[in-house]
Amino acid sequence: MKVAIIPARGGSKRIPRKNVGSFCGKPMIAWSIEAARASGCFDRVIVSTDDDGIAVVAEQHDAEVPFRRPADLADDHTGTVPVIAHAIEWLQARGEDPQTVCCLYATAPFVRSDDIRRGQEALEASNAEYALSVTSYAFPIQRALRMTDAGRLVMFHPEYANTRSQDLEEAWHDAGQFYWGRSAAWLSGVPIMNSDSIPIVLPRERVQDIDTPEDWRRAEWLFKAMQAEAREAE
Repeated sequence: MKVAIIPARGGSKRIPRKNVGSFCGKPMIAWSIEAARASGCFDRVIVSTDDDGIAVVAEQHDAEVPFRRPADLADDHTGTVPVIAHAIEWLQARGEDPQTVCCLYATAPFVRSDDIRRGQEALEASNAEYALSVTSYAFPIQRALRMTDAGRLVMFHPEYANTRSQDLEEAWHDAGQFYWGRSAAWLSGVPIMNSDSIPIVLPRERVQDIDTPEDWRRAEWLFKAMQAEAREAE
């Protein structure tokens, strides 16, 4: 049994009601639900929420909301792993036995069904615990700067000051779209980003964090541009 779990709590602070806000004509969460359905990977697509309004929107877009997430798993400090573990335990308590579970973020409108399938295939072909979406940094992280209390700039890694950019190792970061994992890993509290995780590489232009109103506007501009390009290519 394979299950998608979409975490979507109601208490977003920086962008209120972010999970169900209108993004390019649909509630934000609808894009993730539709990608999960279109992937053909899942026996069930479940939204884990503490919020009745989010539950209504999720059900209107063909996701299940069979439980409400407890308050102690819906605050600002709760990580992803315990939220997914709670959903797996809920399923197990009702006789279900999910072997692999994909956490799919509700604020990932750029997620694509074929990438979700790639994640499933990669996990099943390996002995890894997780397969997660990643993308490369646009600039060498070895050249990152910080500001001092005196308002000056200092390199984090001054030993690379004279190293050519093309000679620096490429670095990757979490794309914030999906995490395939084995149920045992979720339930054991294994961190998603560890040495037993494998990458599903995404192009940078299809990755955008949406944490602020500025992020939201940028994401909509990019999304609309990609839609227009796709129409021109037809």
